[in-house]
Amino acid sequence: MTDFGQTNFRTFDPSKEDGAEPPEPRSASLRDRIRRNTESAGPAASPSGYLHQPSRPPATDASRPSAPQAAQAEAPAEASTSPAVEADSRQSPVNKGGGEGTKPKDTTPVPTDCSTQPIGVVLEIAGSSSQIAIDLQRLNECAEDPDPSIAMAGQVGSQIKIRVGNSWLLASVRNQRQDRQAGSILAHIDFLGEGMEEKLTGKLHAFRRGVTRYPVPGAMVYPASTADLQQVYASDGRSAVTIGKVYPTKDIRAGIYVDAMLGKHFALLGSTGTGKSTSAALILHRICEAAPEGHIVMIDPHGEYASAFRNTGVILDVSNLQMPYWIMNFEEHCEVLLTSAGNERQVDADILAKCLLKARQKSRLAEHMGKITVDSPIPYLLSDLSSELQDAMGKLDKSTTSAPYMRIKTKLDEVKGDPRYQFLFSGMLVADTMSDFISKIFRMPSNGKPISIIDVSGVPSDITATVVAVLSRLVFDFAIWGREERTSPILLVCEEAHRYVPNEKNADGNSVGTILSRIAKEGRKYGISLGLITQRPSDLAEGVLSQCGTIIAMRLNNDRDQEFVRAAMPEGARGFLDAIPALRNRECIICGEGVAIPIRVSFDNLEEAKRPASDDPSFIELWNRTGGEEDVVQRTVKRWRSQG
Repeated sequence: MTDFGQTNFRTFDPSKEDGAEPPEPRSASLRDRIRRNTESAGPAASPSGYLHQPSRPPATDASRPSAPQAAQAEAPAEASTSPAVEADSRQSPVNKGGGEGTKPKDTTPVPTDCSTQPIGVVLEIAGSSSQIAIDLQRLNECAEDPDPSIAMAGQVGSQIKIRVGNSWLLASVRNQRQDRQAGSILAHIDFLGEGMEEKLTGKLHAFRRGVTRYPVPGAMVYPASTADLQQVYASDGRSAVTIGKVYPTKDIRAGIYVDAMLGKHFALLGSTGTGKSTSAALILHRICEAAPEGHIVMIDPHGEYASAFRNTGVILDVSNLQMPYWIMNFEEHCEVLLTSAGNERQVDADILAKCLLKARQKSRLAEHMGKITVDSPIPYLLSDLSSELQDAMGKLDKSTTSAPYMRIKTKLDEVKGDPRYQFLFSGMLVADTMSDFISKIFRMPSNGKPISIIDVSGVPSDITATVVAVLSRLVFDFAIWGREERTSPILLVCEEAHRYVPNEKNADGNSVGTILSRIAKEGRKYGISLGLITQRPSDLAEGVLSQCGTIIAMRLNNDRDQEFVRAAMPEGARGFLDAIPALRNRECIICGEGVAIPIRVSFDNLEEAKRPASDDPSFIELWNRTGGEEDVVQRTVKRWRSQG
C-alpha cells in the first residue's frame, strides 16, 4: 500500500511534466536559471566568478519589509521580461518631484562584470567533450566587454570555464548551432585542463592539463577572462621562449616549452605564402638566443635561410661543404653509383659491395683496426675502387658478361669528372677529416653560432636525397656511438620534409626516408630532436607526423591537408582545427607537448636582417623596370654553363 504521508513522495502533476501543454519556452527557462543564479538573495561573487551563497539570518520586525515592498518583491519574475525595459526603469529617477533638500536616489546602473556572470549551462557530459547551452542575450552582452577574451566567450575557438568543487575546468568551444525551439545556442566543448581557485583573491592558479573531476549537467558556464588565461599560459618554471601573442588577447605572450617541444619532435605546417619560412626562422632565432651554445642542423633546399642566420650561424653550400665521399655507407654508394634496376641492380650491388670492401681494406687506417665492414667510414681512394673493378672484370671467364662492371666503372668516372660533384668526390677529400667535418656540421664547439644552415640548392637533383640522407644518418650514428660520452642533444630541422619522408604512395625507396623515419621513432632516446617543415602534410609519411609531439599548424588551403592534420592533432584541439582555413598570415594553432593547452598565436614581427629570403616578388614593380636585361641574361648564362 502506498504511503502518501511520506515527504519524499512526488504527486503527479501533468502541468509540470515534460511535454505538457503549453510548455514553458526553454529560452526563458535558461535565462531564468542564469538570472536566479546571479540575482539570488545575498550572493557574494568572488573575483573569479564563483557565487557564494551565505546563509541569511531570520527576518526581524525591524528588518521585515513593508507591505508595498513585500508586494513588489513577490511580483513574478516574468513582469520584467524585456532587458531594455529593465534598463529604462533602472535609469529613470525614483523621486521626480522631490523638493529642495531631498536628495534623489542614485539610480545609475551598476556596470555588469561579465567575468562573474554565467553565460550558459552544461547540458551533457562526455569523457572528452560535452554540450552546453548559451544564452544569446548574455553572449551579446559579453561581446561588448573591453576584455577581448570575454568578448570572444562562447564563440568557436574561445575558452570558457566551469566550476567543479574548488577548481575550475577550462574548455574550448568546438562548434555552435542554434536551437530554434529554445531560442538559445548549443555548443560542443573540449576540456583542456583544470586549475585551483585561490580563496582570498579568487584567481585561477596551478593550472594543469587533463581532467580529474567532471561537472554535472546543470552546472553554470562562465567566460574565461584575460586574467584567467594569463595564469593558464604562465610559465610553470620550465625553459620557454616567447614567439608571439595569444589570440584574441592583446598582452598575453605565447610561450613554447623548448625541452618538451624538442624532446618529442615538432612539425611546422602551412601552405605557401602564409609566412611559414619567416615563422620557422623566428622560432629558431628564439631557441638560439636562449641557448647560444646549442647544436642545430638545418637542411635548406631552396637557399632561403642563409640571409636569416648569416650573423648567428654558419652557412654551408657546395662551395664549402666538402663532404667526403667515403663517409657514405653502402646503401648510399648504391644510390650514387648504380644506374640499373630490377634483377640487374642486385647483381651490380653484389659487385660493388665486394670491390668497395677491398678498397676500404687498402687504407692505412684499416690496418690498425680490427674487422671492418662495407659500411665502415674508412677513407679510401677512388682510384683503388676503380682498380678493384678493373681487376675483377679481368678475372671473368668467357661465359660471364662484363656489363655490370662496366656500368659501375662508367658511372664512377662520370661523377669524378663532373664539376657539380666536386663538393663530394674531390680528390682532396681522401684525408681522414671525419672529426673535423662532424665538428663543423654539428657546431661542436658552437662558438656563439649554434646553427649550421646546409644549403643543398646547388646539389645535383639526382643525389640531393642522398646528401640529406648522409647528413641525417651522421646525426643518428653520432648520437648512438656517443652514448657513453653523454654528448649534447642535436636538433635536425628539415625544410620541405615531404620531399624526403614521403608517404607510401610517393615513396621512391631512397635511404633518406628510412633514416628520418628512424630518427622520428627512436631519436629522442639518444638526444636527437627532429623538426619537420612542410607545405603538404598529406604527402608526408603518416607515421613520421604522428611521432611529432608538438604541431604548429598555419593556414592550410587544401582539404586533404586539413584532414591529415586533424587526424594527427589531439582531441582537445578540435575547436581550433576548424579555424585553420581562416587563419591570417603569420598566425598558427599550436598544440601538443610544447604548450600548456592548444592556443592560437599571432607571431611576432621579425627584424629585417633575420628574415629568410622568401618574400614573394612584386610582378608589377619588377615588370616596370627597364634597362640592363641583355647583361643580366649574359651573366646568367655564364653562371649556368660554369655549373656544367
